[in-house]
Amino acid sequence: MEPVPLRIGAGRSPGDGVIEVHSPYDGHLVGRVASAGAADLDAAVAAAKSVLTGEPLPPYRRAEILDEAARLAKERVEELARLICEEAAKPIRHARVEAQRAIDTLRFSGAAARTLTGETVPLDASAAGAGKIGFVIRVPVGVVAAITPFNFPVNLVVHKLGPAVAAGCPVVLKPASTTPLCAHALADLFEDAGLPAGWINVVPCSGATAQRLVEHEDVAMITFTGSREVGWAIRASAPKKKVNLELGNNSPVIIEPDGDWAAAAAKIRVAGYSHAGQSCISTQRVYVQEAVAGDFCDLLAKEVSSLVVGDPAGEETEVSALISSGDADRVRSWVDEAVAGGARLLAGPGPGDPAGVVHPVLLADVNQQMKVCSEEVFGPVVAVATYNDLDEALALANNSQYGLQAAIFTSDISKAMRAAKALDYGAVVVNEVPTWRADQ
Repeated sequence: MEPVPLRIGAGRSPGDGVIEVHSPYDGHLVGRVASAGAADLDAAVAAAKSVLTGEPLPPYRRAEILDEAARLAKERVEELARLICEEAAKPIRHARVEAQRAIDTLRFSGAAARTLTGETVPLDASAAGAGKIGFVIRVPVGVVAAITPFNFPVNLVVHKLGPAVAAGCPVVLKPASTTPLCAHALADLFEDAGLPAGWINVVPCSGATAQRLVEHEDVAMITFTGSREVGWAIRASAPKKKVNLELGNNSPVIIEPDGDWAAAAAKIRVAGYSHAGQSCISTQRVYVQEAVAGDFCDLLAKEVSSLVVGDPAGEETEVSALISSGDADRVRSWVDEAVAGGARLLAGPGPGDPAGVVHPVLLADVNQQMKVCSEEVFGPVVAVATYNDLDEALALANNSQYGLQAAIFTSDISKAMRAAKALDYGAVVVNEVPTWRADQ
């Protein structure tokens, strides 16, 4: 199996090594890709920079390319889904959803390319500006270094490529080493859609090697999705660049007695365990009011126990392997720690699982000091605790080093608005799980 070469400008390079991609579920070889060294990264940045000094692509043309990329992605949904399933062990039913979402992301990016606007500045608001008018226009920021994770190897890559193309910015893409084949497939798709060479350069490499991209003087912006520790280290080492980070979370859900907690249990069944919980906004912490806690936990335990675990290629499979056996071992150890500390195991883990598989786990009676509450599990684990009044629940939810999304289930609009103002998160979702998002 010949390795897929690096994509640098119009050329293809063998790199300075090879990355083998294996299925997290059963270990079979999925493919091989060239690995980039420092010189390859320099060449990729130079190829991207040359795009900015050449004939620019006008916004209408960038929009046309993005629209065509969306059309091609629709044709290739099953191909992309199968690749996601193979590389990441994402169950095929969920991999298809991811591939479909990428189509929307491309369409929205095309719309953004057509609607990039500046603004006027009322200079005559001061005496010095009398008789003058000022205006702002938007120009490409420059070369974008995009560093993407394994868990959404198509849609999260498109979330970086689509807006960059819309804005007129060439990209050097460093995909996760465990899922680089999806990145190459997307670069092929953009090429087939008419995007000229140099706009997307694909350079899989180690995290240590990628630091050269972070510090490269010709990279104007870094967009990173991944762990909190790595993200903040990137921000610290690139103080003069634009840095866009999407980091981790241990998403909380508050369930009030007046909320539809049966619907919440059904939604958490998916939101806490889809792709084995490997999502930055996977539902992890549930705070349920004491009056309904018993009934809610019984119902949620039944929901969780009904999840189908197995081969990601199986049409009925809902939960499969974590990205590595090491991650599975870590998740099991955190569950063991919680149980040893007094948590009750309401579901999972199952005996005799393959090395990378952890059966869905539901814990009750957890406390804030347990890793399953204080850290990001990034595994198929949901932890439930009870509270007395809403103020207590809001405080528990806010007791976190993370802050992406949170949720509350309630039929009382005043409680919903109170939560929206009090919860210290980027988004507060009402009567939905924090795992919900819309790609625009």
